[in-house]
Amino acid sequence: MTVRDPLAGRLPVTVVTGFLGSGKTTLIRRLLAHPGMNRAAVIVNEFGEVGIDHDLIAASSENVTLLSNGCLCCVLRTDLQETLRTLFAQRRAGEVIDFDRVLLETSGLADPAPVIQTLATDTLLASHYRLDGVVTLVDAVNGPGQLDREAEAVKQAALADRLLITKTDLADGAAVRERLGALNPRAEVADVVQGEIDPTFLTGIGLASARAGAAQIGRWLGSGSGEGAYLGAAAPRHDRGITTFTLRFDRPFAWPTFSAAMELLTSLRGPDLLRVKGLLNVEGETGPVVVQGVQHVFHPPVTLAAWPSDDRSSRLVFITRGIDERAVTALFAAVGMLSMGPVRDQAGR
Repeated sequence: MTVRDPLAGRLPVTVVTGFLGSGKTTLIRRLLAHPGMNRAAVIVNEFGEVGIDHDLIAASSENVTLLSNGCLCCVLRTDLQETLRTLFAQRRAGEVIDFDRVLLETSGLADPAPVIQTLATDTLLASHYRLDGVVTLVDAVNGPGQLDREAEAVKQAALADRLLITKTDLADGAAVRERLGALNPRAEVADVVQGEIDPTFLTGIGLASARAGAAQIGRWLGSGSGEGAYLGAAAPRHDRGITTFTLRFDRPFAWPTFSAAMELLTSLRGPDLLRVKGLLNVEGETGPVVVQGVQHVFHPPVTLAAWPSDDRSSRLVFITRGIDERAVTALFAAVGMLSMGPVRDQAGR
């Protein structure tokens, strides 16, 4: 009997964020020119610059426009949930192209967390879409100042799976690269000039199948350079209170134990629990259980078909604001997980 893959068939959603003037529209315009992106649906907020008017050839509704390369552009004037539901219904009815991915451009002042939470909390959307990744653009010219002054710019960078440094033709990106490396050490970073980048760097970040292999799982966790990289080889650094750390547990534990720990943590510090993702060794499961959440909202857990390696330890990556690793460790101890053997990461933290 074939077991249904809970991730298969869901359309990947890439959230493209970044502060005002960081180059989001330029990036999306260049991505859409790539042959491999000719079945994308692009959603932009109503205040965003579509920036691709010269490519428009036909409109299927007030908000949905077909582009010359076959892509779809939708201006978000209503609730995001309604827009995504409508697009999927139109796709199924053959009223729009059979798009195979969604690029969602947020406002430059927007917090990307609610977008991620929407994909987790709406059960109908969750059956059709999945978060592939968060791509954050940071301007090499204005980015350092924005990271100093704007809390949203810091949060956009902290939540990212991929960080793109733009305008490096106008300013040296070394300083902002170092800053971003300290703020979000697990995100892969690339320089982008005039939106030029290989789309494969920005797609296929998330888990598309419960049968994902070691390379894909490592990419999702943020390994960048191999199986062990996401275990935390660097000392913790801080930027406006943002901290990244990893907790590991050697022995399997009961799902209610983990749930109790996370419920307590989110109830106490939900707004500051910026992002959590990891693999859990749960009693009774043959494969690891994937967990990921933003602040107080967690996606439904998914059990993978098999472990990616012989390492069966649970690994939880935390990106927090003003939450010390010792506080999280103490909280897990309070619900009984400490007795199950937490292990410090490779940096000895």
